[in-house]
Amino acid sequence: MTTLVFGHKSPDTDSTGSPIIWSWFLNQIKGTAAEPVLLGEPNTEAAFVLERWSLDKPRIIDSVAADTPVVIVDTNNPGELPDDINAADIQGIIDHHKLVGGLETRGPIDIRIEPLACTATIMWKMIGKHMAQAPENIKGAMLSCILSDTLEFRSPTTTQEDRAIAEDLAKDLGIDIPSYAAEMFAAKSDVSAFSDAELLRMDSKTYEVGGKTFRVSVLETTAPGTVLDRKASLMETMPKVAEEDGADQVLLFVVDILNEEATMLVPNDLTKSVAEKSFATVVGDADQVVLPGVVSRKKQIIPNLTV
Repeated sequence: MTTLVFGHKSPDTDSTGSPIIWSWFLNQIKGTAAEPVLLGEPNTEAAFVLERWSLDKPRIIDSVAADTPVVIVDTNNPGELPDDINAADIQGIIDHHKLVGGLETRGPIDIRIEPLACTATIMWKMIGKHMAQAPENIKGAMLSCILSDTLEFRSPTTTQEDRAIAEDLAKDLGIDIPSYAAEMFAAKSDVSAFSDAELLRMDSKTYEVGGKTFRVSVLETTAPGTVLDRKASLMETMPKVAEEDGADQVLLFVVDILNEEATMLVPNDLTKSVAEKSFATVVGDADQVVLPGVVSRKKQIIPNLTV
């Protein structure tokens, strides 16, 4: 039976590229039949990466048949996976997020979770000497994942390992990192084709904080104005998306990659309270607040959220 490899819902570059990378390793090196799949449409940056490196877009699934062997990458949170995930035969987990709990396996499995910025960094280490056999597009996917998750080394999640591996891959591929990262971020910043609801769900994860359920949405861009120009309609849509998704509130952070700051939208008293308590700021009567130095959901936003 073919092993399905997938990451989290609302797939970004890492959750799109890492299933492709690991499926290549399983198929070509380990001799295990594997297929990368996605739990939703890839974002604009991930779509750019697929086209740039001539990679086929994996098929999209919303459920997993019972007993299907799977490898989960870039998450270990059941809330970011198909509802029927525990009916599958989970073979392994490769991740760089905190351990959440709630997944059930048939027996002992291989788990690799490291405090690195990117799942692809971990995979590079796991594949080891076999990287010599990796084709250019697999190396390109790896480089893209690392540059995306580290915001070209701007994110506080970046480690020396992430940087060194990215630089090694770029040298091997003949890629100039600043130029290529600028292309990736430009693709990520083009959100004109998406509705407000799609934008709010594009890169979002659900968390419970102080008895409240928040859908925490992050839009990383080199052109924050294109998103903030839609502020009024986004704030009007936020409660609708929250209700549809079973959350108390959507928290939207527009991350300015180049200026290394986030703008949080503040449509109501709850978000105002969260902003002021979480980030030691004063919102006043404003409907947005700038958070200097805040670029990472994992390291700077989620750990600080307070109701």
